[in-house]
Amino acid sequence: MSDPIHDDSDFIHSEEFLHGLMRRQLKLSIACALAFIILLFGLPLMNYLAPELMAQRVGGFTLTWLILGVLFFPYVWIIARLFITRSIALENAEVQVAAEGNKRQS
Repeated sequence: MSDPIHDDSDFIHSEEFLHGLMRRQLKLSIACALAFIILLFGLPLMNYLAPELMAQRVGGFTLTWLILGVLFFPYVWIIARLFITRSIALENAEVQVAAEGNKRQS
């Protein structure tokens, strides 16, 4: 009797499939983390390198407080939304590839 969990013809549960998916998700995670880190470290760096620019008033706030107090939270939400939608798209693409691979093996 064959074991359905360890079926060699099932590509979607193969090591190759899982490693490919994990590799793509790692690249996506690194890209999202870099986008966050750029803002996180870029704001203090801009305050240090261009204090006159960051002290400009925009809508009643200095540019620093506008970025930190108003724009930071939506920026993080945008990064999270991009991560989730692209991660789901990666998984769906991999499932399609796996389904096609299983059809060819049948």
